[in-house]
Amino acid sequence: MSADIKNKSLYDYDVNDVSLLVGENIDAVIVVDPSIDAYKTIVRRGMFENFLKESGIYHDLILDLWFHFNDSNEKVSGDYQIFADNTGVFKSKYSRRLNLFLEDEEKPHLVQLTVYPFDDAQKYIFILDEFIDSESLQESLTSKKINTIQGSYLFSMYIDLVQDTTSSINVTEISEDVVDYNLKYSDWRMMIVNMIWPEDQEQFLRRTDPEYLKKNFTPGRTSSYDCMMRNLEGNYIWVKLIFSRAKTYNEDDYRFVFMVQDNHEHSMEIMSTLQKYEEMAIKDPLTSVFNHGEIESQFHNALSFCQKNDTPVSVMMLDLDHFKAVNDNYGHSIGDKTLKHFAKILMEFSVEKETLVGRWGGEEFIIICRGKNSADAYEMAEALREKVAADLFPDICQITCSIGVTELKKDDTFLDAFNRIDKAVYESKDKGRNRVTLL
Repeated sequence: MSADIKNKSLYDYDVNDVSLLVGENIDAVIVVDPSIDAYKTIVRRGMFENFLKESGIYHDLILDLWFHFNDSNEKVSGDYQIFADNTGVFKSKYSRRLNLFLEDEEKPHLVQLTVYPFDDAQKYIFILDEFIDSESLQESLTSKKINTIQGSYLFSMYIDLVQDTTSSINVTEISEDVVDYNLKYSDWRMMIVNMIWPEDQEQFLRRTDPEYLKKNFTPGRTSSYDCMMRNLEGNYIWVKLIFSRAKTYNEDDYRFVFMVQDNHEHSMEIMSTLQKYEEMAIKDPLTSVFNHGEIESQFHNALSFCQKNDTPVSVMMLDLDHFKAVNDNYGHSIGDKTLKHFAKILMEFSVEKETLVGRWGGEEFIIICRGKNSADAYEMAEALREKVAADLFPDICQITCSIGVTELKKDDTFLDAFNRIDKAVYESKDKGRNRVTLL
């Protein structure tokens, strides 16, 4: 910069002087031609010497500037990059703040971007300036306040159903700024549906249908529902989708605010709690196998399955031999330990053989074997009997079991099948215990 320009009187400056001063202080100037998807860098100083190429593909430039996480240079999931085609279209002057990251750097560079469209040529000038550290710190503190206010909202936008438009779109993890992507609402729906969990897509399309929204939302009404949606990292998380119709006195004014709230942690806590209650309802508290009610339900299900399909199903009942003597000689606490150890053997067996195990009551257990005929089930029962007899039980060393086996028949009632295995168990005991009987 010449000393003559710097030392001029305020009233002597002209356009050429100002252009020269601005040109020497701007960090980066880019000329863009969207019609050929290309850009050329005219000026690049400071961080932009490494960030910008001399020329390149405009779409890639948009991805580098916009489509990364606000706190890192990690690119967002490819699903969200579909918005890039609509991001780089400017009808008027545009300005926003960006967090940009150089490769291998963790600290962001806060940058001011200003876009100047050519009036008729449909080209743009991008001007980028990096803030000094003190300004960056103040901006960072402001951003933290904004993020605190935004809380867990991942996405928000304004919708006009009559005009079929979207506006003021904000993706919190990319930037706290709002952006207009020049997207029709009808197009947005069909883009976003691919980010919704497949089983939730039909509901999403129904709940976001313009006619549904017009019919079900009076002015000022807000409604929400939960579903799974892919986040910017490409992982499915639980979110709450919120629609709120603008409060207006014009019945034909169908403007809405749409928001996506991160609900994943809360939803997972609820599901974990529900799972615990479900397990409490169906599991035996002592042995952790199915309780009487659940294994009986599974018995009925197996019988129904057998009657509707040609796949064989067999059932076995197991009874610990001389278990009363264990309680009498060692006490009920040792008896409980014996039952738990016995159930552990059955569960390990169940995982290997893909069967269902439940405690019928006392020392009696039932195993349901889908896809196994009587011969298969008898062989499995023999292997299980031998395993129990050879195992070392805590405190009592060894114990045996008697087993009854039956294959379900298409004309069986529940009592028919149950009475057969019950009778088979007693026959095993009458014949000396520690044996398998097939009926």
